[in-house]
Amino acid sequence: MNTPSLRLRSYSCALVLLATFAAASARAQDQQPAPLNLTGHTILVKKIVSSEVKLPAAFQYAIYEYTLQELKKSGRFQTIYREGDSAAAGVADLLTLETDATGFKEGSARARQVTTVAGATTIKVHMKLIDKDGKVVLERDVQGKVRFFGENLRATYALAKSIAKVVKYNFVAPKPAKT
Repeated sequence: MNTPSLRLRSYSCALVLLATFAAASARAQDQQPAPLNLTGHTILVKKIVSSEVKLPAAFQYAIYEYTLQELKKSGRFQTIYREGDSAAAGVADLLTLETDATGFKEGSARARQVTTVAGATTIKVHMKLIDKDGKVVLERDVQGKVRFFGENLRATYALAKSIAKVVKYNFVAPKPAKT
């Protein structure tokens, strides 16, 4: 058997696979819609609704808290209100974030440790940003997954990061106040 010829074939196969993955990645990036360049200085985050699937309370609470944290980190809003905050009632440019769980598959941390192809936890939600007049400003389906290591609740953090990523992509950061 000719070893250099075999090595050349291996490199060729690897190069073809790499090119295929690069092309698939480029197509996925092309499918993302253009940013909306929205502005908004305040947001009210409502608790997640689970109308289509049974989402455990611990997951609902974690999604809500992580979403608040990630939106704060995004820097796109000067003020972030929690559901039920009476101070949000009089805000003129208030946007409301509503999330509805549309899919949930609870995996197994033990299965993830044993094999990389089983045990994934996935949470899918439909998110809507609604303005004060009830008009939907932004609407997307997002998901969070934990595939390899970590507890199932880690998927809630990944979901919150996905929500914040959509918001950050579509909103312009507020201008700093002049002093």
